[in-house]
Amino acid sequence: MANIAIISLGCAKNLVDSEIMVGHLLAAGHTRTTPEQADLLIINTCAFIDPAKQEAIDTIIAAGRAREQGTVPPHQKLLVAGCLSQRYARDLTTSLPEVDCFIGVDLISRIAPIAENLLTGRAEKTYTTPVSTYLPDYSDPRHLLTPPHTAYLKIAEGCNHACAYCAIPRIRGRHRSRPQENILREARALIASGVKELNLIAQDTTYYGMDKWTDRATKTSGVDSTRGESLASLLRELNAIPGDFWIRVLYTHPAHWSRELIDTFATCDKIVKYVDIPLQHISDHILAEQRRMTDGAYIRRLIEDMRAAIPGLGLRTTFISGLPGETEDDHAELRDFIRHYRFERAGVFPYSKEEGTLAAKMPHQVHHATRKRRANELSMILGGIADEIGQATIGRTLRVLVDAPGIARGPWDAPDVDGSIHVPRSLPVGQFAEVTITDAIAYELFTDGAEDPSDDSEEA
Repeated sequence: MANIAIISLGCAKNLVDSEIMVGHLLAAGHTRTTPEQADLLIINTCAFIDPAKQEAIDTIIAAGRAREQGTVPPHQKLLVAGCLSQRYARDLTTSLPEVDCFIGVDLISRIAPIAENLLTGRAEKTYTTPVSTYLPDYSDPRHLLTPPHTAYLKIAEGCNHACAYCAIPRIRGRHRSRPQENILREARALIASGVKELNLIAQDTTYYGMDKWTDRATKTSGVDSTRGESLASLLRELNAIPGDFWIRVLYTHPAHWSRELIDTFATCDKIVKYVDIPLQHISDHILAEQRRMTDGAYIRRLIEDMRAAIPGLGLRTTFISGLPGETEDDHAELRDFIRHYRFERAGVFPYSKEEGTLAAKMPHQVHHATRKRRANELSMILGGIADEIGQATIGRTLRVLVDAPGIARGPWDAPDVDGSIHVPRSLPVGQFAEVTITDAIAYELFTDGAEDPSDDSEEA
């Protein structure tokens, strides 16, 4: 048996894949250790945009250099998994010779026999499938890499959308939903183990169940439950599980919100009043170019319906600035939209030209300096709004989940994405607490008894 280490890059969906791989390896008798002591180092990669690909390549090169310099065992094997392998494995075998084995996204449940072959010199250089069809199952062994009180719950894999800027469907395949009861079995086990927060994830959580509907409508304002399993039906079943825990839903697509789903958020007490809904833009022209299946009027109406129906709602969104063909008028419309709707949590990213996507072939590519300027302008506006929203929180009492000594998160704060709340270090980690906000700096909130993080820097 060997000592195994894993470095998980990219999104929470990738992290779940890493947890499943570690689970399989531990079940096979291997031991988890640090990269410096490992016989086998696994790097689970992201390939969504250029910065993510560069981070993965840099991490791989650093691992190879560590082996050359003798700071890790000289016999250490390097296995690269995930989206980078799925997308580029055949090309990377030459450009990254330090990698001993590449495996694609469909092979994570076969990691134990592949690792055995690699450690004994019998592995192939690449293990990939032409089309991704893997779907997590309750029976998969899984070892949480998050703090024990919070967990991600992957409810589907793949994506059916054809967003012009995104290569994910080419990497992860078409959308496929897990059976609802399969998800519920995993959720019950997580809650029984002490998890206080279930974070539902998929490439598009709102499309959950729709791949099995006989009516293939992509937009609905009607009732989901008449068509079969849906995100609304899943959430109601999760909400009925006994216990004191939060349910948080990430990665929702605006095109698939229904009246029933809005009402489910409003009435289920365990669902935090937080909606992660990447809007990407507001200009009709750019939304059409992005192939987002929505227009500006639909988005504005949806936001207003959500805010009217869900008390205390915090909206989290992202925008892409500088898509090919974006004009100054398009940019100005997005700027005014952000100022008007004042999202509680938001980020903006300059457009990244990804090979193999429709947007990469579009004419009128926006100059990289213009993309950066526009994104920076929007980020400054979002920062100002965040500070005003933070100031408005002063004096309010919030229920928080304590992540670490002195650090907690509120209902509007997803793990590793949003802000944090500085609380007294005496509050028990992994438990809920009631705190009153006494100060705020944008997304960072403070309570009485919290340590001032600026004190250390001033002393230094």
